[in-house]
Amino acid sequence: MPPITRFSVAPLWQMTRRLADVAGGRAPADLVITGARLLNTYSERISGPREIWVAGGRIAAVRPAGAWRAGPAPLQVVDAQGGILAPGLCDPHIHIESSMVTACAYAEAALLNGTTTIFCDSHEIGNVMDVAGVEAMLEDARHAPLSVFLTVPSTVPATSAELETAGGDLTPDKIGALFDRWPEAVALGEKMDFVPVVMGDPRSHAIIAESLRRGRPVSGHVYGRDFVQGYAASGVTDTHEAIDADIADDLVDAGLWVFLRGGNPATPWNSIEQAIGAITRAGASPKRFCLCTDDRDADDLMTFGLDWVAREAVRLGMRPETAWAMGSLHGATRFGLDGDIGGLGGGRRADVILLDDSLKVRNTWYGGALMVQDGRITPALDQALSTRWRYPDAAYRSVKFGHVGALVPALPEGEVTVNAIGIEMPGIALPHRRLRLTPGADWPATLAAHDLTHVAVIERHGKAGGAVAHGFLHAFGLRDGAVASSVGHDSHNLLVAGVSEADMRLAVETIRAAQGGICVVQGGKVVALVALPVAGLMSDKRVTEVAEETRLLKTVWDAAGCRIPYMGFNLIPLSVIPDIRITDKGLVTVPAMQIVPVFEPLTNEAP
Repeated sequence: MPPITRFSVAPLWQMTRRLADVAGGRAPADLVITGARLLNTYSERISGPREIWVAGGRIAAVRPAGAWRAGPAPLQVVDAQGGILAPGLCDPHIHIESSMVTACAYAEAALLNGTTTIFCDSHEIGNVMDVAGVEAMLEDARHAPLSVFLTVPSTVPATSAELETAGGDLTPDKIGALFDRWPEAVALGEKMDFVPVVMGDPRSHAIIAESLRRGRPVSGHVYGRDFVQGYAASGVTDTHEAIDADIADDLVDAGLWVFLRGGNPATPWNSIEQAIGAITRAGASPKRFCLCTDDRDADDLMTFGLDWVAREAVRLGMRPETAWAMGSLHGATRFGLDGDIGGLGGGRRADVILLDDSLKVRNTWYGGALMVQDGRITPALDQALSTRWRYPDAAYRSVKFGHVGALVPALPEGEVTVNAIGIEMPGIALPHRRLRLTPGADWPATLAAHDLTHVAVIERHGKAGGAVAHGFLHAFGLRDGAVASSVGHDSHNLLVAGVSEADMRLAVETIRAAQGGICVVQGGKVVALVALPVAGLMSDKRVTEVAEETRLLKTVWDAAGCRIPYMGFNLIPLSVIPDIRITDKGLVTVPAMQIVPVFEPLTNEAP
């Protein structure tokens, strides 16, 4: 079932004429949903009893309950039994790849959570497969029973080739061509290299220009209040990285849309509780605020959907009507699509959600088709999900490296200063720790004495011969074995950490054999694996299957002592977020963007 959008309705005049005839009582509706209260995102009121008339997948009229009886008999009448009818949610910033499933599979969880439209930034697969990866995901999305728009990846690679190796290189010309070839491309994706943007980097601004000259908005990603004004002056008009009320205040006052990100409180993706204070405590109008989910693994996608974020906004002080509007109409408005989605007005797409009084989803209609009923997927949705689009063969051969050398450095002969990556929750910004290291009898004894864990990044795109960079994590907590992931943001090289080189090597070879994934090794055995063979990022299974695999992974991960969730672990190579990261080229300090050695001569700075 393809998405019903403004660019797939043809000829348009026939649709508008039919809607007018149904609204005027001259033609029968396909569907009437009656006996409900209506959550109006335009006026932010709940009123009723009301009913919605649907024709051709769009809303023809909203009438008082029972009005359908005075006209031609509709094909179907559904009694909502006093529930609340609301528009489908529109998530303005997500990454399908982070869910570890394809777009077709993603649709199942989204519709269960009342989300009918998503705006995805596919920079993960772009980093692995360049334009071919982005276009493969767009083809996948066209086969999904979900409306999927693209915010064109803007920062591939995230940094220069001197600092890391990526599989893709999305130049300004390539980005412009994506805009011109794909009508789903409605904006430029998050401009993650905020330091180069503010410093006037020519390539960064050339990419922004490709969006602006086409009249498309530019999405952002920024840390630090000092960068806000320069970022806004560069043409960026939204961001999802407001981690507290102060920077949210700065951003909205500078003219940016602020996407309040909610998620599993045990992960780095739950900043709404702090940032919403710009509205609830500082008095900002919510009109330029949206709700978003950003990254979700398959398990959290099922539990912490955008509907959950809306309920969190209510818990944190928003009115239910405003919270739902922030999750639907506001996102649609930000991307200029509020004439199609985000509300239950005439002519809009019939993406309708039946809610209970706590804003929990009971039914989901996507384009007038019932996809979820009483919290379960319908046979129509099950059928739509049963045959998913298959990615090109190249996507299943993306983990490419030969012999891997030593995964740990040689033990120093005397005391040194070690540049280590500090591990702190929530696990996004990671502190640069300069520690005095006194070598013990061997690495296991030395690691234990200093609360350190080996970490290494292996180039996996076949460009640098499987080059390996070494480093250390401080206070990571892993007590035994190793963990590894092919989802090391943003270049998605292979990331491995451990206290045993043998277990680290087993983890690396496990990921190689699976052509991507995340695994945990303990005592010389693989105890958990989520295989991700599509670009080393996604599974080709149903979301429910991957969610179960992910739940097991998280249980084993926590039991191994890891102090940040595995999705936070995946951010350790993300070399655009302070203070220190590790890529396949070495340790990178941010925002200085310089490579520093693992060991340095002992100084007075190291405790």
